[in-house]
Amino acid sequence: PRGAPHMNRVERLQASLEEPLLVSNLVNLRYLVGFESSNAALLVEPERAQLFSDFRYAELGRSVEGVEFIETKRSLFDALAELIEGRIGFEADHVTYARWETLGKGGLELVPRRGLVEELRAVKDEAELEAVRNAAALTSEAYARFAEERFVGRTERDLAWRLEELFHELGAEAPAFESIVAAGPNGARPHSRPSDREIGAGETVVIDAGAKLDGYCADCTRTFATGPLPERLSEAYAVCLEAQLAGLQAVRAGATGVEADGAARSVIDDAGFGEAFGHGLGLGVGLDVHEAPRLSRESSDTLVADQVVTVEPGIYLEGLGGIRIEDLVIVTDGEPEILTTTTKDLVEVS
Repeated sequence: PRGAPHMNRVERLQASLEEPLLVSNLVNLRYLVGFESSNAALLVEPERAQLFSDFRYAELGRSVEGVEFIETKRSLFDALAELIEGRIGFEADHVTYARWETLGKGGLELVPRRGLVEELRAVKDEAELEAVRNAAALTSEAYARFAEERFVGRTERDLAWRLEELFHELGAEAPAFESIVAAGPNGARPHSRPSDREIGAGETVVIDAGAKLDGYCADCTRTFATGPLPERLSEAYAVCLEAQLAGLQAVRAGATGVEADGAARSVIDDAGFGEAFGHGLGLGVGLDVHEAPRLSRESSDTLVADQVVTVEPGIYLEGLGGIRIEDLVIVTDGEPEILTTTTKDLVEVS
């Protein structure tokens, strides 16, 4: 939907600006005015917003309410350098050096700004929360069906493809990211990519995937067993689950990202697996699958209600296997609203 809800976002951004801001991150642009394009920018000034894009998106651009649409040539940043003047903020985490150079040659006074739109995106409105709930419900249903698949003897790549088929069958617009299927020793690499390795008996299979629906992402990880596991992996699963539940208890408005991470990490540390948990506890999810806030030892964030975050501790044992258990949750003033509902008991698949 375009119009009022998006313009409210523009107004919130305008209230935080010290100078006009050139928004060129396309996800931020979609968030602010509902415009989807591969080549666009939005100049947000105190009293107006100008949307720039080329001929391919002109009809769509003219239909966006509350903005002045300006059609440009295909080389957008060359056009912006000619059309804009004065002191302008730019998205320092997004504009490349080459684009910064192009804008500068046009005589603009460029001020680097960071996280202005991302800060707004971190707290979801009710429509966004409902979109994430729907994406998570679809993802949970896909996991329930996926658990009925045969695992042993199939390749990681085959299973990853089957999970994405399930997303499409259930009505997802796309996977939120490339699905991870990591079996046996591959599971000890947190971001292993699906390979042609055949899944064997008596090993863990880490599945990390999510559906995208109405532009919003879900993210969920479950670890399955293909038969009885070595004792070390069984112990690691129990510890990881205890840590994940402790992390969930700590995720509430007012808690810091460091505190939430520490609640889960201390369980893993106390069990002697501390060195095997090397990443943060979680991060924000919305239009992107990685956004603010962060739950980690380095986080500077404090949680507030209506943020959407993952809680995903892991234990990775080189040469043996990996465990990760992840839920997607909405932060509230009390216990979080858990959106991914597939069982976290260790499910044995054949």
